[in-house]
Amino acid sequence: MDFNYNENQKLISEMIRSFSVKEILPKIKEWDDNQVFPIKIFKQLGELGLMGVLVPNEYGGSGFGYSEYVTAIQELAKVDPSIGLSMAAHNSLCTGHILQFGNEEQKKKFLPKLSSGEYLGAWGLTEHNTGSDSAGMSTTAVKDGDYWVLNGAKNFITHAISGDVSVVIVRTGEKKDSKCMSAFIVEKGTIGLSSGKKEDKLGMRASETAELIFDNCKVPQANLLGNVGDGFKQAMKVLDGGRISIAALSLGIAKGAYEAALKYSKERVQFGKPIAEHQAIAFKLADMATEIQASELLLYKAVDKKNTNQKVTLEGAMAKYYSSEMAVKISTDAVQILGGYGYTKDFPVERFYRDSKLCTIGEGTSEIQKIVIAKQILK
Repeated sequence: MDFNYNENQKLISEMIRSFSVKEILPKIKEWDDNQVFPIKIFKQLGELGLMGVLVPNEYGGSGFGYSEYVTAIQELAKVDPSIGLSMAAHNSLCTGHILQFGNEEQKKKFLPKLSSGEYLGAWGLTEHNTGSDSAGMSTTAVKDGDYWVLNGAKNFITHAISGDVSVVIVRTGEKKDSKCMSAFIVEKGTIGLSSGKKEDKLGMRASETAELIFDNCKVPQANLLGNVGDGFKQAMKVLDGGRISIAALSLGIAKGAYEAALKYSKERVQFGKPIAEHQAIAFKLADMATEIQASELLLYKAVDKKNTNQKVTLEGAMAKYYSSEMAVKISTDAVQILGGYGYTKDFPVERFYRDSKLCTIGEGTSEIQKIVIAKQILK
């Protein structure tokens, strides 16, 4: 494998850095303090081709592979993980689900608008009483002529309020039977669809999270993704790719925290020399750099398999598990290196510290990743 950036990755990296300096950095504190979801940013990311990174050109996307995709997520996460998270959720989950399992009519209808940023995507699997145990979901869809009537709610959904298109997995048969779940595309404005309050979160505060509510919500048969009963199987395949995006998000957070800590350690003088020259700090930095490299290797092994259309269940879970836990550790160490300043909002490591924790929870907790990994290696 060649670990050097290809030309596309270089261009994406430079483009995002330039965009971030102008459009993201000046507003980060305001967005975080007030939990503002900057929807304008995602319209602009659409103009830059970053809202349909994996979508083929024929459907209005950029037509890139996972190498370019994880580069974009990392570069955004190094600046503001909330923006990286929302961009990843839009691409991997909603858009990715339609791309993988939609029919030609569905792809032509939704992918161009999702790729351009005209539409913002959401994806719903989790419910109040079913997080990891998704087979126990309560939200139902009942056939009524040419429509399906949805009732229930989805919880902790990225873009539940602002999303124009949501892909939701609901129960179309008996509870606890994974073959009795189906996936539907639900458009904003559909009668019976509403959203709950925005969650007041520890971190990722500029990424919108809320509840999706279905009250006799009538969805046309044409919006069924694949066949009835395929929803769970589809969701697991979507999450395989989604876990790679969370690994990339985690890696970007870790790099952002590490770079901030490294810079500070070279400037902060104690006992007559920069703290980077004290062994206690130097060893922390050495550990941080090594763990980032290890995470990167796991990520790009998964990326290579994804790019060559191989199964990535094991590699995606390993990359997600290790990288997310690593991001929490790296950001914790970064706060420690900055000391009292690291505990203030004047320096970015405090935000990286808060934002990192979501990575160990979203798209499958660390505990679930261990279950996935164990099942794969014990086959």
